Amino acid sequence: MNRNRPRIVRNTPEEEAEIARQIAENPDEAEWTDEDWANAKSASELFPDYVKWSKERKAAIEAGLIECVTITLDSETVNWFKSQTGEDGETGGTKWMMLLEKTLREHARREAPSIRSS
Repeated sequence: MNRNRPRIVRNTPEEEAEIARQIAENPDEAEWTDEDWANAKSASELFPDYVKWSKERKAAIEAGLIECVTITLDSETVNWFKSQTGEDGETGGTKWMMLLEKTLREHARREAPSIRSS
């Protein structure tokens, strides 16, 4: 037996029953009915612009046209960009990041005109 492996502790039948009871009582996590499934809409139907943008973005990443990076910015700057797009940060929006990218690209093109426009 490997002493470095974590010990797995399984739920007792009573604990499993309590978990199942809590799931059944939670109205926010109800099982979908046939009617729910019949009325369901795809992300493409609900958010067509986002799905199109997401697919284009993925293709650009795979083609090496854009690169994912992590950048640290001060809160004041981030909040200003979010305020320009109406995003408060709670919704997890990406418009402010696209505006930041556009702003950086425009600045870089002024400095180095050979940088592509989009």
